[in-house]
This record gives sequence, structure tokens and C-alpha cells, in this order.
Amino acid sequence: MRIYGFIKLFLILSLVSNLSCQGTKKPLYPPESNQIIKTIYVINQGWHTGVIFRYQDVNDSLWPAIEDFSDAKYVEVGWGDADFYQAEENTVWMGIKALFWPTGSVLHVVGFDRPVDQYFYGYDIILIELPDSSYDRLCRFIQQAYETDEEENPIPLGKGLYGNSQFYKARGHYFFTNTCNTWVAQAVREAGYPLRPEYACTAGNLFDQLREIG
Repeated sequence: MRIYGFIKLFLILSLVSNLSCQGTKKPLYPPESNQIIKTIYVINQGWHTGVIFRYQDVNDSLWPAIEDFSDAKYVEVGWGDADFYQAEENTVWMGIKALFWPTGSVLHVVGFDRPVDQYFYGYDIILIELPDSSYDRLCRFIQQAYETDEEENPIPLGKGLYGNSQFYKARGHYFFTNTCNTWVAQAVREAGYPLRPEYACTAGNLFDQLREIG
């Protein structure tokens, strides 16, 4: 679609001015042979990226909001611009606003039972193995992305885009240097993988990095 090409162009150009450094996480990969290993999947849906977890692997004391999908085998989560992500039809103005004005954000969470490669057939998917401690850090990162009410409960915003899904109000502001793809890079980096979120503004940038370390 024209709007996606327009936004992608500006995201690529933004890399020139987005060279800020970030502190180094203690490397946790590759996992040592004596550690409990759990698997996540990073999915590239063409424009948007997300992270997929197996529900039974998640310690719900670290990510209590996942209990909304306790009947699912897998849970996919993504983060993005509140207006653009939830819109039934995207417009050029929405794309420009999302890029150049810091805007509110949402989480999109999907529960499903079919094997990952079947449910997301035709999409680019990368499997990542994590030690248990690293996986727990990632789950904490996801939980902390939810905006909460006065009683610290997640704030649901309505049905999501497909399947058994839900939007939630999220923390953080969307901007051309802080996209759904940089958010996924931050999440995987929190788990100990040496990604550079500042070089992951597009899905292609993110997956290039994942393939280098995979």
C-alpha cells in the first residue's frame, strides 16, 4: 500500500540521524548447555513485527496480564501507534502524524492454538532460544509495557485485528525513532541478545540483525 511505502521511506531516512548509543546488556546467548531453554518467535508481517510466546512457558507472576489468554497455546504481542494500529483504514495523515508527532501507543495481544508456522503461514518467522532467566527478563519487559489503572490492572481498549485478540493501552510514545520494530528489538535485547534498537526502525532492519546473530 502507498501509505506503507511512504512511511518506510521516512523510517529509512531517519537512520541517518538516529545514532544514539545504548548501554550494553550482559550477554546471555548462546544459552549454556546446562540451562533450561525456552523458545520465542519473532514474526515479520511485512510492516509490523511482534513476539510470540508459548503460554505454558510464561511465569504469569512476571507477566500477569497474559492470563487474559489462558485458554491459548501461543500468545503474540506487538506494540504500536494507538491511532494507526487500531484504525480500520489507514490514511496518509495518520502515517505522517505517527512518524513526526510523538503519539500514544497500544499493545496488540493475540491468543491462538495452531502451530506458529501454520497460524502465520507465509510470514517470515525467526526462532530464538533463550535461557530461563533471560526469558523471565523478557516477560517482565512485556508486562511493564502495559499502561495500568489505579489498581494496576491493564486497560483494555477493544477487540484486536484478528482472531482472539485485544488492544491494551500501552506505555511509551510512538515516533519515527521509536517504532514497533525498535520495540521488538528492545524486548529481545532485554533478553540478552546484542541487538541495536536504533538500527531497527523497519522490519527489514530488525530481521537483518536477528539473522546475523541467529
